[in-house]
Amino acid sequence: MYELSPKKTWEGFIGGFFSTVVFGFIAAYVLSKYQYFVCPVEYRSDVNSFVTECEPSELFQLQSYSLPPFLKAVLRRETVSLYPFQIHSIALSTFASLIGPFGGFFASGFKRAFKIKDFANTIPGHGGIMDRFDCQYLMATFVHVYITSFIRGPNPSKLLQQLLVLQPEQQLNIYKTLKTHLIEKGILQPSLKV
Repeated sequence: MYELSPKKTWEGFIGGFFSTVVFGFIAAYVLSKYQYFVCPVEYRSDVNSFVTECEPSELFQLQSYSLPPFLKAVLRRETVSLYPFQIHSIALSTFASLIGPFGGFFASGFKRAFKIKDFANTIPGHGGIMDRFDCQYLMATFVHVYITSFIRGPNPSKLLQQLLVLQPEQQLNIYKTLKTHLIEKGILQPSLKV
């Protein structure tokens, strides 16, 4: 790693991976217990303030998981209770510690190509703001893709908004297709008229 960034070592890279995954797993467990961290902030006009009260989604409710056979023997347990978000935290932590630093390596290579030490001198001895956040751009992109691909479920209100933007002919076509599908499933009676 010396060629990419002289002050980074394999020991730090590997140790950072393990500590990031363990800390992320524990932090996900602790933070999932508090509504402040799992509920969206909403304004309530009846109390004239912002509140963070909700029924937490399944992502933040303890679930029981069966252990694989080799772990059953080691832990002497059949199941373990975890928040599903803890499993996602392992994926996010792994990416952050294994792939995230390459954003920093890329920035270091970029600076070396232009023979500059730092992007700026806003923070004496540490470079500029960009020098502190070079890994964050890569990580923010991954988190967005991960959340939209694996965590965020279907949103009926967003779907309805998208349908209302369509042309009337397209809306009618979707209505007919949905009606046919619901009749086939037995949810609607075939005698309904358009």
